[in-house]
Amino acid sequence: MKGLEELIADASVFAGLDSASLSLIAGCAGNEHVRAGTFLFQEGEQADRFYLIRHGAVSLEVHAPAAGSRVIETLGEGEVVGWSWLFKPFRWQFDARATAPTRLVAFDGACLRGKCDADHELGYQLMERFASAMLERLQATRLQLLDVYGNARASA
Repeated sequence: MKGLEELIADASVFAGLDSASLSLIAGCAGNEHVRAGTFLFQEGEQADRFYLIRHGAVSLEVHAPAAGSRVIETLGEGEVVGWSWLFKPFRWQFDARATAPTRLVAFDGACLRGKCDADHELGYQLMERFASAMLERLQATRLQLLDVYGNARASA
């Protein structure tokens, strides 16, 4: 059975971090298991955590008043869910819902922000990694919008 440091080290978002950094990050982490349909977080709530998916799947959704929830992207094993814990006002911008029974490593955002404040190199490393994840999510959202609006125009 792998410990938290090993689980974290296996994730691409943490790849290449030294063992001291991995140990600091693991100190803010714990394992969780959620059932299919469980919300990890919802838009507007306080963003105080983020997650690494170990097994299962999580959909990122946005609520459209006339159409209900729209899936922006579905994330799977090895991917990180959530970046709003990094930026004020620390509020979720999307909903995140498990679409299958899901095992996660949950990270305490306030704990990790404190460690980043104390170790600026760790903060820089995490910011660089999360910025890359954010760019990927923005690209996925862009493609989803192109698909939705492209299909709407084609059928009009």
